[in-house]
Amino acid sequence: MPSPLEDLVTLLDLEAIEVNIFRGQSPDENRQRVFGGQVAGQALVAATRTIDEPDRMVHSLHAYFLRSGDPGVPILYEVDRLRDGKSFSTRRVVAIQHGKPIFNLQASFQKIEAGLEYHITMDPTTPTPETLPDFKTRMEPYKELLGDWYDRPRPIDQRYVDGDPFSRKGNPRPGQRVWIRADGTLPDDPVLHSCILTYASDMTLLDTALMPHGIGWSDGSVQMASLDHAMWFHRPFRADQWMLYQQTSISTSNARGLAEGHIFTQDGLLAVTVVQEGLTRLVAKS
Repeated sequence: MPSPLEDLVTLLDLEAIEVNIFRGQSPDENRQRVFGGQVAGQALVAATRTIDEPDRMVHSLHAYFLRSGDPGVPILYEVDRLRDGKSFSTRRVVAIQHGKPIFNLQASFQKIEAGLEYHITMDPTTPTPETLPDFKTRMEPYKELLGDWYDRPRPIDQRYVDGDPFSRKGNPRPGQRVWIRADGTLPDDPVLHSCILTYASDMTLLDTALMPHGIGWSDGSVQMASLDHAMWFHRPFRADQWMLYQQTSISTSNARGLAEGHIFTQDGLLAVTVVQEGLTRLVAKS
């Protein structure tokens, strides 16, 4: 049987059906809507496959989630080649289902070149991922609450540093740290590593916006959904090696929450910066 990571790699391997048009599938899972990280990762794959210069890598992307994706039907990705300059290329991708856009992304690619070097540092007090329990071990006390979701195969290994999403209820914090990596070995393809990390970047960040309020997964008082997502890729990395996702809540207001995350390699280099805004609407209690 293929591993969950192999399934994810297959999921990101889009079918080219026409020039600048690609088709993606969703996993055969019991989901009400398509996972946002999947659409973002597939859209980045579509954009990258229209870049003809092999030395141009994605350096930023900005995306909006427009409608909930239907996991029961394929997703069509249409790419516009907006610009190909001497150093930069820009692409726009629209994801379509049932004749309507569900997601759009604009990505910029840059020719690799040397320049000035500086970056912020990761929290030096962070314990190593090997000393922390994996997801299933950490969530075992909540197995009954999670139901089938507890046993779902996971291509991304996550190790929470600052407690789990259930225990944070009533325990306000400004942010959280999560070690992440692809659960297996990936080919030496930097494009694939960028797309895998784009997929993983949507997994915990919006939760961080609620942490100053001490709201946990079992609370059920907030309706949440990703609205927009932005990433900046600073330095090379491997998504199958441990990376620290250091996240901070920035603001919650007007039924929206904003959080930022800095993703460091295990040796402390800042690889990626992520900012996400999402719906954080209070649910009326019956």
